[in-house]
Amino acid sequence: MVDLINLVQTLTSPHPLDRYLELVRPTLTARELRAEIVHVDRSVPGSVTLTLRPTRQWRGHVAGQYVQIGVVINGVRHTRCYSPIDPAGARSRHIQLTVKAHPEGLVSQYLARNAAPGMVVDLEQAAGVFQLPDPRPDRLLLISGGSGITPVLSMLRTLAAEDYPGEVVFLHYAKSPEVVPHRAELDAIAQRHKNFRIELRHPWRPDTTRVDATAPWVDVAPARSSGYFDYDELERVAPWFADAHAYVCGPPSLMAAVRKIYEAEQLEDRLHSEEFTLSLAPVEADEAFGTVSFSASGVTADNSGATLLEQAESAGLTPEYGCRMGICFSCTAVRRTGCTRNLRTGETDSDPDQPIQLCINAPVGDVDIAI
Repeated sequence: MVDLINLVQTLTSPHPLDRYLELVRPTLTARELRAEIVHVDRSVPGSVTLTLRPTRQWRGHVAGQYVQIGVVINGVRHTRCYSPIDPAGARSRHIQLTVKAHPEGLVSQYLARNAAPGMVVDLEQAAGVFQLPDPRPDRLLLISGGSGITPVLSMLRTLAAEDYPGEVVFLHYAKSPEVVPHRAELDAIAQRHKNFRIELRHPWRPDTTRVDATAPWVDVAPARSSGYFDYDELERVAPWFADAHAYVCGPPSLMAAVRKIYEAEQLEDRLHSEEFTLSLAPVEADEAFGTVSFSASGVTADNSGATLLEQAESAGLTPEYGCRMGICFSCTAVRRTGCTRNLRTGETDSDPDQPIQLCINAPVGDVDIAI
């Protein structure tokens, strides 16, 4: 079959076979993975949940992994990373993605407004190392905030599907109870699995009372919790945290608060995290000098201090990229010469002929990039 596809690919040159097949039906592809949106749920304010039916190339996902979704907006293809919320190993050929419409999010806003059944999107195979350990430990602490609930919810649903016998605490932070997606699913899990403790936190106000006293999880209890993560909260919900593995995904402030405690307790090896927001160190003014050479294209530009991806685009180039936050490695290119600074870690590197991620590296002086 592969040899036949290769032969047809040669005969249809210069365009790939999938360019012709998509004229018949967008999801009819020989090699490229795509997905059709079959259901859209906008019941939760500020987010949209999409049910996708991938093409036959889909290989499934592990709880906690992410996929890249590609959509065309005003003639330009944009790609972003989202985590399926489904349990791993589900028999259904469908996957669900919950997308929070961020105020400055081009793709998330587009999907929130325009996603509809029948729409076809590009899809990449699941990737990422934010995964539950195998075999499972005796205790697990799952912490999420805002849109970071998606990979952690997949973990929770996977553990529930497995009838995991250990102790689980799922702690989620949100601006308000109304914006928490999949509360019915959380209800059902809490009802069926008495060893799963599900807690919701949101910033406390003096007039705040328990939102739903009948819920099978614990909502904010004003007398005991401020609605923010700290050591007392950790001790309160999981006094056994030192013996457990913890998984956290959420905004930078939550991630930093959790990491600070685990580092102080020397438990870094038990903390696992995933970030879908990009926190970059500021570029030093004295590093924004010299020339950036995109030698494979014969293009040069004055070093503005921006990331190499942004500088390449400003110079009229269109390098491949995906998440634009250092997760997917789609924008990797070889730095032939020169020094660059990783804006996530602050570290510099000047070894020649090294692959680097364009979206999170900025040049320090003269740099030659092979794009």
